[in-house]
Amino acid sequence: MAAERQVTGRVGSRAVELFPSWTLFLAVCSVGIGGTFQYGYNVSIINAPTQHIHKFLNETWASRYHVELDPNLLTFLWSVIASIFTLGGLCGALIGGSMAIQLGRKGALLMNNVIAILAAILMGISFPTGLFELLIVGRFLIGINSGVGFCVQPLYLGEVAPKHLRGGMAMGSSIFLTGGILTGQIIGLREILGAEAYWPLLLSSSCVPAVAQLLFLPWFPESPRYLLIDRGDELSCAKALKRLHGSSQYQREMEDIQRECFALDGEKPKKPWQLFTDRAVRWQLVTVVVMTMGQQLSGINAIYFYATYVFEQAGISADKIPYVTLGTGTCECLTALTCGLLIDRVGRRYLILGGYLLMTLWSVVLTFSLTYQELHSWVPYVSMMSVFAFILSFGLGPGGITNTLMAEIFVQSSRPAACMIGGAVSWISFFTIGMLFPFIVRGLKQYCFVVFLLECSSVAAFIFLVIPETKNKSFLEIEKEFHKLNFGRSKEKETELNERSQLHDEY
Repeated sequence: MAAERQVTGRVGSRAVELFPSWTLFLAVCSVGIGGTFQYGYNVSIINAPTQHIHKFLNETWASRYHVELDPNLLTFLWSVIASIFTLGGLCGALIGGSMAIQLGRKGALLMNNVIAILAAILMGISFPTGLFELLIVGRFLIGINSGVGFCVQPLYLGEVAPKHLRGGMAMGSSIFLTGGILTGQIIGLREILGAEAYWPLLLSSSCVPAVAQLLFLPWFPESPRYLLIDRGDELSCAKALKRLHGSSQYQREMEDIQRECFALDGEKPKKPWQLFTDRAVRWQLVTVVVMTMGQQLSGINAIYFYATYVFEQAGISADKIPYVTLGTGTCECLTALTCGLLIDRVGRRYLILGGYLLMTLWSVVLTFSLTYQELHSWVPYVSMMSVFAFILSFGLGPGGITNTLMAEIFVQSSRPAACMIGGAVSWISFFTIGMLFPFIVRGLKQYCFVVFLLECSSVAAFIFLVIPETKNKSFLEIEKEFHKLNFGRSKEKETELNERSQLHDEY
């Protein structure tokens, strides 16, 4: 009987280690629904009412000025409505880190929902008031909301997760983002809110996730690392850890946070510009810039652009394509979930390296299949398979692990500023590819994937040469890995690292 109890205890302990507590899991859900879910949802829903908004702009202009709206001006206004979201996202990324420092991770996310609700109201009343300017302002504000969430959510998830589950929980950012895209595609169907009469309601529906987060997130604690390292509140940190990890499991995480706090020795949170002059984070910063640019410029936008053409060539009728397109959103969502299950077993480095290499391969296949689309009847099906394979490869690697790495390779004092820089680079890249992509496609046609395969292979080479594995390592251990790149074998810095490592081990 004693042996049986011992085995049961081990199995139970192992189960506790493999899965987060219910409190921790629900905290992740509460953070995600108003965080990256909003980003994915608002990127997705703007596609469905395109023609309805064009009609609204034409009618409003004619009613206001008694002349027809010039087609070029119509295109410009629509471009502003669609793309100002990215400008708002950039602004949100630039203020997200400061909000996370001043208000806390939880406080920043709660305050961010006020922006989302205001944006939803403005977009919802734009049609009945006949003011398309409100639509532009609302899209800008929801962009700010998405930028803040995109910056702060990975901070919270990375800081509340136990070390052995940090990768899977940090993948929550990607899971909720892809879930937002898929939800937006579904809600935007003409049978739901995609019909002409409902497009203002569709755009204002972004208030629902915001209200949900305002209702549920207050019940969960602030980031324990923020409470102890930034606020010096050890009692609140211990209470938060007990709630998130359980009374029997929290001590190990408490000791890890105390070691990091001791190693930082009261160092204040850094500003973004300070990171650019700090040699100790040089290669971490290079990694953030390369990985965030690589994610946006990988060709995933080209895949979605060509998806409709590929489906048409495969014999799918135009009225059925929106439903087939749901398959691409489902692919991304499923691969994000799969990556979340694999990341703490396989490791970050192998998954993201494999993802970029597979994307390189499928770019080659897609270039050939699109070139010889008319040659054989089976070639369009190769193109369709390549589209889904490319999306699966993106979701298993770059789509999810980029944000996970960004939250892991910096210590507490540098992490908010690094997320601000990473977010800004990501939004600038998003805006740039949105502006340049039509010209790239028009000029190179299907050969545009040659550009993307070169980009994917280059990022894969960078990962292979530079990025260490971060699985099951503390933030201080990861920092030590990067110090070898930042300082080489400098005698002075080697001595400092050994002393810091010794303090870390002795604490």
